[in-house]
Amino acid sequence: MTKLRAASSCLLSCLLVLFLSSASAITDDPQDKQVYIVYMGSLPSRPDYTPMSNHMSILQEVTGESSIEGRLVRSYKRSFNGFAARLTESERERVAEMEGVVSVFPNKKLQLQTTTSWDFMGLKEGKRTKRNPTVESDIVIGVIDSGITPESQSFSDIGFGPPPKKWKGVCSGGENFTCNNKLIGARDYTSEGVRDTEGHGTHTASTAAGNTVGDTSFFGIGNGTVRGGVPASRIAAYKVCNPTGCTTEALLSGFDDAIADGVDLITISIGDKTARTFENDPIAIGAFHATAKGILTVSSAGNSGPQASTVCAVAPWMLTVAASTTNRGFVTKVVLGNGKTLVGKSVNAFDMKGKKYPLVYGKSAASSVCDPESAGLCEPECLKASLVKGKILVCGSTKGLKVAESVGAIALIFKTPKPDVAFIHPLPASGLTEKDFDSLVSYIKSADSPSATVLKTEAIFNRTSPLVGSFSSRGPNTIAADILKPDVTAPGVEILAAFSPDGEPSEKDTRHVKYSVLSGTSMSCPHVAGVAAYVKTFYPKWSPSMIQSAIMTTAWPVNATGTGLASTEFAYGAGHVNPIAALNPGLVYELDKADHIAFLCGMNYTSKILRIISGENVTCTEDKDISPRNLNYPSMTAQLSVSDSNFTVAFNRTLTNVGPPNSTYKSKVVDGHGSKLNVKVTPSVLSFKDVNEKQSFRVTVTGSDLNSKLPCSAYLIWSDGTHNVRSPIVVYTDGY
Repeated sequence: MTKLRAASSCLLSCLLVLFLSSASAITDDPQDKQVYIVYMGSLPSRPDYTPMSNHMSILQEVTGESSIEGRLVRSYKRSFNGFAARLTESERERVAEMEGVVSVFPNKKLQLQTTTSWDFMGLKEGKRTKRNPTVESDIVIGVIDSGITPESQSFSDIGFGPPPKKWKGVCSGGENFTCNNKLIGARDYTSEGVRDTEGHGTHTASTAAGNTVGDTSFFGIGNGTVRGGVPASRIAAYKVCNPTGCTTEALLSGFDDAIADGVDLITISIGDKTARTFENDPIAIGAFHATAKGILTVSSAGNSGPQASTVCAVAPWMLTVAASTTNRGFVTKVVLGNGKTLVGKSVNAFDMKGKKYPLVYGKSAASSVCDPESAGLCEPECLKASLVKGKILVCGSTKGLKVAESVGAIALIFKTPKPDVAFIHPLPASGLTEKDFDSLVSYIKSADSPSATVLKTEAIFNRTSPLVGSFSSRGPNTIAADILKPDVTAPGVEILAAFSPDGEPSEKDTRHVKYSVLSGTSMSCPHVAGVAAYVKTFYPKWSPSMIQSAIMTTAWPVNATGTGLASTEFAYGAGHVNPIAALNPGLVYELDKADHIAFLCGMNYTSKILRIISGENVTCTEDKDISPRNLNYPSMTAQLSVSDSNFTVAFNRTLTNVGPPNSTYKSKVVDGHGSKLNVKVTPSVLSFKDVNEKQSFRVTVTGSDLNSKLPCSAYLIWSDGTHNVRSPIVVYTDGY
């Protein structure tokens, strides 16, 4: 399981991506068994029902074996009903037909997706930020990830009292693992212990809820104080990933236990290059059960951007997070022999002391088995080590990162497809834009003895932040076309947080660190989990949907720079998370389990599939308002046919007053981008006499001649003069 290393590899590997990879072929050979998940829905309420006995009985009946040792892999019996077992294909078919079995699907392999950020968002240190420490100390964040490093100062329990009385979890971290009053729970589903050998889980946990730790850096880079969003809260770690990946059965076990243990929120940076249908997505299934129990699941959007339709966490009962920059960035300068300086991207802690070394372009070091073009890209086996050793290797792609050390390069300069993100590398390195790379190649060709040095990374001030990272997955939503995803964006570029000394800062990196810099939606996800926990600190009884609405409707507008999807809501959703404003949203869009089931009915899901997702027998009713567009979501989205030159769409919504009584809100519509949308709000004024009072309204949108490649948008703002409840309205065609 690799971490964020180079632009080519880390964007797809460090961030819990590549979800549900292909399963191996299955035969009826009794010896050829595969692990399957047997999902049985909600737990029966009968007092005499014993899940484990029922699971064993089913296996004995199907296999004809009195002893099922080696067959039963895992039993889910705390928050929902089911088990994982080794079955042949014919046994799987028999199990699927049994009464009480909702679905049977193969156990798949997952991979990990992979600070000034809190100051940047306005959540300052100390007395500058409003806190409710007593309640914050009762908040438990469940981190489903690659484990945790219990000795990290970020998880010290100095000053912490005992765990909250509601806590029902355990510390089962394995050998040489100890919990404390900060890290109050640990469960392992990998048979390797909860200790984090990768660093990813430690990084995400500390970002969400780590202690305040001063004087931290990555070898002097990014020096300062790191902390989580809710440093007084508790952490429970659920290790579902090991170096070979993360399995479906382990992930479902994490959800099953986290819900029953009593966590208040779940942060999970797991996904895929693309979305899966809800009934085939164990994260969506687990999150549905969590939501039903009052637990918000915050999930990463994925790291397959900037391509359209790549967002992987698309269920409306999850809060999906994109990744964007903060006002601090890292750059690594390259100084050429002629004195010219090129500004590149990397996190380079190596000091070449300004000494210039010879430059060698890959094309000039081609081996006999490769053509010059392949050598210029530094393809494997394409470079002659004798021509590279002791020199700075120049490559036209990130592939040089995999071969530089093996051919004896002292440093590396490469052309990067992601010039907005800096990554750690195991040797001095800098990634250049195409323009600067071409300038470098021109210098190499024209100079008699071309040389350069790679300087140590320095921090700069990003005036244009927040901007969505190029790697961050974009919408539209391929499963529920009328639900805007991602929901919000948050800091996820070049984030310094706790790390595991057992992990590698980059591939083939021999250094060991306690704090490291990572980028990806894996990093933005725990930021929003921290914000959600911060809001829950002041409103412990708020439902997941109320917290999600507060975060979405108070988000900052994002700079609409760049071209294509980078400048649309498909990149950043409702905007950039604003923790302080989220504490005082004024109004919220509220949802419950019945609303989500009605939404699924509106998507024409069958009763069988509805049972797979919800775990209950559901019968859909004939209701004209059951359209997915009428889910009481904080954003409003409609996909239309590309042939609809003139269109009219409507959205029904209900707002709940969580601000002061006797409040009057007036509606205002602000143009977004694309063709102008004509928006009518009925009624245009909402008056609330009481707290928790609900008022409904209808939004009608008309327009014509939609762009087939870009969405059109506007923003509905309900304002009482103090609160501004802001919702994006997005209309787009099916031409994506």
